Amino acid sequence: MKELFRSNDPVRMSAATSLLEGEGIMTFPMDQHMSVLEGSIGILPARLMVADRDEFIARAILRDNGLDE
Repeated sequence: MKELFRSNDPVRMSAATSLLEGEGIMTFPMDQHMSVLEGSIGILPARLMVADRDEFIARAILRDNGLDE
């Protein structure tokens, strides 16, 4: 598994997930429920992961759509 990015922005996470899954790349969002442990103040960022074999194309897709960091 490779981490594409970390973000506290749920809109960015959702957009990236939808875009990549629309291109046939399975995504694995992690840590999105950590806010329950921290009191819902949004300090801990969620991570968006993909399989090792999909990292290169996933990064290219995000970059081409302005969702890279």
